[in-house]
Amino acid sequence: MCDQIEKIAGSLIQHGPFNDRVYLMKLATDDFGYLPSTIEEIAQENNYSKIFSKIPISAKEYFLNRGHIEEALIPGFFNGSEDACFMAKYLSQSRMQELTSHENTSVLKAAVSKFNVSKDVKLSDDEQFIVCGEADTPEMADLYRQVFPSYPFPISDATYLLETMYENFVYFGIRKNGKLVAVSSCEMDTADSNVEMTDFATLPELRGKGYSYYLLDEMEKNMSDTGIKTAYTIARARSYGMNTVFSRHSYIYAGTLVNNTNISGGIESMNVWYKKL
Repeated sequence: MCDQIEKIAGSLIQHGPFNDRVYLMKLATDDFGYLPSTIEEIAQENNYSKIFSKIPISAKEYFLNRGHIEEALIPGFFNGSEDACFMAKYLSQSRMQELTSHENTSVLKAAVSKFNVSKDVKLSDDEQFIVCGEADTPEMADLYRQVFPSYPFPISDATYLLETMYENFVYFGIRKNGKLVAVSSCEMDTADSNVEMTDFATLPELRGKGYSYYLLDEMEKNMSDTGIKTAYTIARARSYGMNTVFSRHSYIYAGTLVNNTNISGGIESMNVWYKKL
């Protein structure tokens, strides 16, 4: 079960009970004035407990006036020139209460201590890096099913993976003895010259080998070649491994989205990291 994606005028939102939120994914310039109240109406009608918005800083005042707060900020997110604000409005007290705050703080502190501390990860003779294609999607979907009990987007559906592959995603993987054992993706916004480094998954029995670190290296090279200016990620705040992978690659911590995303079986807080490519 995943939430629905729909357009409102020129803007794009995702909403539904799975993540119990409205997510404003892309805000069109013409919609600045009225969209904050529109998405709030959608949230109230459906009894959602959070509104989450990724917006240009030039729209920030419209959201602040409706009671939203800033949870993260990425400089130069839009074409390298305008900052992006990650805004939130909580519609219930319980959604604001971060039950794992101590654990999340410990993970973040440990990850930040590894900033720009690189690793030398090489693949062995029986391991192969690939850019995934149509033929890989069934195996990719199966791997995602094994790794994530829940996920905010339907990545365990091979049809969805294929559709996004032909839109704005590039998927990457590592095969060991011919079997797909790790995957990741780049969700590109070429119009605004940014990319989300996302959807990392490694089979449980093969974690600790540095596959995510290796994949991120290759993803950055690929995106740099396309001319993308800013890379970012939204990582589980409780995941020492993923936060550390990005910190080691010199990504800068930008803020925490509290109780934001249904991933790995429940609603979790997420850390935002970014890097200029």
